[in-house]
Amino acid sequence: MNIAKWQNSTRKLIDFFGLKRSIVGLLGMVILVGLGEKMAERFLPLYLLALGGMPFLPGLLNALDNLLSALYSLPGAWLTDRFGGKRSLLIFNLIAMLGFLIVVLIPNWIAVFIGSFFFLSWTAISLPATMELVAVSLPKNKRIMGVSMHSLIRRFPMALGPVLGGLMIDRFGVEQGVRIAFGCALALAVVAAILQQWLIAEVPRKKTVLSHPLAMAATMMRLMSRSFRNLLIADILVRFCEQIPYAYLAIWAMQAAVGAKVSGFDFGILTTIEMTVAVLVYLPVAWLADRSGKKPFVVTTFAFFTLFPLLLYFSRNFWWLAAAFAVRGLKEFGEPTRKALIMDLAPEDSKAAMFGTYYLLRDVVVTFGAGLGAWLWTISPAANFLTATTFGVIGTVWFAVKGKNCN
Repeated sequence: MNIAKWQNSTRKLIDFFGLKRSIVGLLGMVILVGLGEKMAERFLPLYLLALGGMPFLPGLLNALDNLLSALYSLPGAWLTDRFGGKRSLLIFNLIAMLGFLIVVLIPNWIAVFIGSFFFLSWTAISLPATMELVAVSLPKNKRIMGVSMHSLIRRFPMALGPVLGGLMIDRFGVEQGVRIAFGCALALAVVAAILQQWLIAEVPRKKTVLSHPLAMAATMMRLMSRSFRNLLIADILVRFCEQIPYAYLAIWAMQAAVGAKVSGFDFGILTTIEMTVAVLVYLPVAWLADRSGKKPFVVTTFAFFTLFPLLLYFSRNFWWLAAAFAVRGLKEFGEPTRKALIMDLAPEDSKAAMFGTYYLLRDVVVTFGAGLGAWLWTISPAANFLTATTFGVIGTVWFAVKGKNCN
């Protein structure tokens, strides 16, 4: 009887969190690849400078990241439709492995940019397959929970990775520490590829697939509703707020902020604070959002995006930086809800394609925000952070006025 009760409780818990076998495989892949990626990616601005790169290169790399995220999301969706989620995820992992290998073998800032074409946008290229897998594996009333579990699990490697990377930098120096971190990333990606092929069930391929990604994008743009477009516009403005200062977070905390000058390990702790706060809000918000309208949660998360650069500018010691990064963690308050809202507003038979098109349009435009951030940083940190805040205010107000409140 006790065994039966335990089994029944376990089934209820699995159902509550949406932990189907394919979802478990997906989450395992996210942990392994994400851990390796975040051990090194957050310290790439310092690595570029250590290799003799110019001060504008971190901003340029961030702009390239946004551009690649945009350009890769659409072929990611097209490959998902053409080959199915399981096979396409394997392809995406192999692409990331090649990028890690280039940085490990070639200690040159040019190699970082070459490798970035393969590893920086792993999340973007795999997102359409990931979201379609969630949509296919779970019923509609569990999609926010499924997206939230994906977002929550992503935060564990995002929290732990920079701490491990910071320790490697403190122990071996920036150049050697970053290369060791990329070597670890390569090994973890190999394990992730094996795990995902074992656990993830094949998502049925589409019977009809458009001839190329651009044809898919054109079709999806015609299918976008006004509500979908308003969400996209607001998200673009808020991502300008995020991306303008993003490439300079480590530089501000470790080199530029008056009185701060934290170590690599301390910066890893700041990221851990951010991710811990995000993890604590995911599941309660997912439970509430599955039972109420989504718009208030999205407006709230846009407001936290807006507050972060403003608080960051006035943070001149570790504890104020910790408070600012805690607010940055709160920006995840409604992120799973926003992704679920995209699924709700997208046509039922074109989830991956609409996701890819959404991120193509968003990130192509936001690429200019990252480039703008590099230019603003050459003027002053104040110009960078305060301009970012202004974009956040505009985007938040736009969605508060024009956004749709889907249940």
